[in-house]
Amino acid sequence: MPSFVILFVVALVIVASVSDVRTRRIPNLLTLPAIAAGLVANTVVGGFSGLGMSAAGILTAGLVVGGFCWFRAMGFGDLKLCAAVGAWIGPSALLFALLITAMAGGVMAIVYAVWKGKLGVLFDRSSNLLRGSRSSASDVRDPSALAIPYAPAIAFGVVFSFFAN
Repeated sequence: MPSFVILFVVALVIVASVSDVRTRRIPNLLTLPAIAAGLVANTVVGGFSGLGMSAAGILTAGLVVGGFCWFRAMGFGDLKLCAAVGAWIGPSALLFALLITAMAGGVMAIVYAVWKGKLGVLFDRSSNLLRGSRSSASDVRDPSALAIPYAPAIAFGVVFSFFAN
């Protein structure tokens, strides 16, 4: 993977993480141009196969993260951030990054729940998700939800995946 791709993606996930922690939002002004730039950069470098790789990375993000958005377990900013990363690094690298992201996010959620004294609530809401329930009790848009900013977990997963390869 070219170093300019790694530098761009690391900068992207760091900026998104800072925004998500501070405001609980990942701005479209950050993610949508990054998606377009990933498509263009990979097309310039790899031609039609580069374009296909970028499109497959975006589709992979949509399929994997989109399901969590459907069940309201993640926000659409997280989906767009993953799509932007996928546009730059492609589907196979994104899948590995998302695996690490899931582990990091799980640890973050458990630590946060223990800190807030709501570990039982976390497990109850997680079981709702596993059963396929779209209950409002596990909706990340609900201000009373036990939710964490997920961009730092995405950033950890992406950066870790770069060092692992």
